[in-house]
Amino acid sequence: MSPQSAATSVQEEIVSGIKRVLTEAVNSGRLPTQLQVPESITLDRPKNRDHGDFATSIALALAKSAGVQPRLIAEILKTGLENDVIFAQLDAVDIAGAGFINLTLSKKSQGAVIATILKNGKAFGTGSALAGVAINLEFISANPTGPLHLGHTRWAAVGDALGRVLTAAGAKVSREFYINDRGVQMDKFGASIRAAALGQPTPEDGYHGAYIQDLAATIVASEPALKDLPQAEGDAAFRDRGYALQLKQQQDVLDAFGTHFDTWFSEKSLYEKDFFKHTQERLVAQGHVYIQDGATWLRTTDFGDDKDRVMIKSDGSQAYFASDSAYYISKRERGFDICIYMLGADHHGYVARLKALAACAGDDPKYNVETLIGQMVKIMENGEEVKLSKRAGTIITLEELVEKVGVDAARYTLIRYPVDTPMVMDVDLLRSRTNENPVYYVQYAHARICAVLRNAADLNIAFGPDHIHPELLTHDRERELMGALGEFPRVVAGAAELREPHRIARYAEELAGLYHGFYADCRVLPLGDESPTDLHSARATLCKSTAQVIANSLALLGVSAPEKM
Repeated sequence: MSPQSAATSVQEEIVSGIKRVLTEAVNSGRLPTQLQVPESITLDRPKNRDHGDFATSIALALAKSAGVQPRLIAEILKTGLENDVIFAQLDAVDIAGAGFINLTLSKKSQGAVIATILKNGKAFGTGSALAGVAINLEFISANPTGPLHLGHTRWAAVGDALGRVLTAAGAKVSREFYINDRGVQMDKFGASIRAAALGQPTPEDGYHGAYIQDLAATIVASEPALKDLPQAEGDAAFRDRGYALQLKQQQDVLDAFGTHFDTWFSEKSLYEKDFFKHTQERLVAQGHVYIQDGATWLRTTDFGDDKDRVMIKSDGSQAYFASDSAYYISKRERGFDICIYMLGADHHGYVARLKALAACAGDDPKYNVETLIGQMVKIMENGEEVKLSKRAGTIITLEELVEKVGVDAARYTLIRYPVDTPMVMDVDLLRSRTNENPVYYVQYAHARICAVLRNAADLNIAFGPDHIHPELLTHDRERELMGALGEFPRVVAGAAELREPHRIARYAEELAGLYHGFYADCRVLPLGDESPTDLHSARATLCKSTAQVIANSLALLGVSAPEKM
């Protein structure tokens, strides 16, 4: 069996069965010929377990276009499914209301979910929906002129989680950090460090903060002669040394945060070995470049941009859009099918121009380019917003956030919200060991299960693939828990398809809640001198499969799954 859940396979088989029944009904004339059997059919998991394990509203969705009552379609589906091979996986097919169809799995099918989880272990939840797709995921673009700030921190967590989710869906993902190491900001950076080394005032529009003093001291300690260089030569020397040191600091902080990049891409490299000239020639060949007023333009308005973009200014220097265009061409020529740009809240204007750029290059902007816009993060501590960084003198840094709440709490909280909504991080809440703290709530569920399993082993309770006993797991809490476990691969696939890793966090919280409810109502361990039974073994086995899925969920978020807390 592939590393997908049996529940997902059952879902797929049910959907295939529905399609077979609909197709046969149209071909036999029991349904109108204008009824189009849809490519995708959604199965939902009812909140009320009395309504079965899955439900679908497909009959209602098809009724209008088919010109028949949804109840008729539902009745045809019910009869057809009961006579289809899929019914071997079901206990019941019921019609509710105007045409909803509720499906109840057989106990054998539910037991297969547990068996598949235990068999596939860490691979449970992975799939092949994006197999063969090469994705360039660029999720931090920063100047190497200072520490990474809170905006970078959100992307460091979300981007890394998205990379994990896309990989779980079968994609070949390359995580990329774009180094903005070209432009006047680098010269100002070098001048600022040299001024600090010489005890001079910071230049106008220069960089402030204790880290500039630290960089100057480090550079002078290793190369004191740099202080004696003429200004222009000295500025360049301090710039280059400071660049290397600050970039290394960014890399070290991200590594400690659990975020690792496959490529650190230098903007300067786009202008080496005539690559920008190659980019321009490629765009010229597509017929969208023109000269006006001595400047070279790309006619992006042909593809929905609000204005054409200058590539080369009339003085011969490259505009910033020149880097954008060369960088995109670089990604595509490196073999990536989809280029995902994760941009800051002030970059909405980039969406249209990036799409238009792809079209100008002869690509499909709807497929080859995707953009995600992340909103701002606010930090609250002791009831007040935290705004200033002790080290950078501006907004709080990634390093400082981790010092306040830890890596797990920071990552989990940043990931669990949709990126297109502003968010507030409550430092005091994230330090608490209560159920109100989401990351603690999920991690505690995993630790609790591990404790239960240690106790079960001490009591010589057998558990594992040979002790599932699905016929004994009849309690509503057990059925709810098994149903939720079976949803995990679908949740992962959906998070990958929608580029929304926060769905994994919310699922983990729901699963943790269901486990806590199961633990309260279904005794796993025998009382007193009571002898262990097959039911204890079955419940311990269900615990083990739940721990695996929680651990897999947290792994996709880059968060640890502790065995003790």
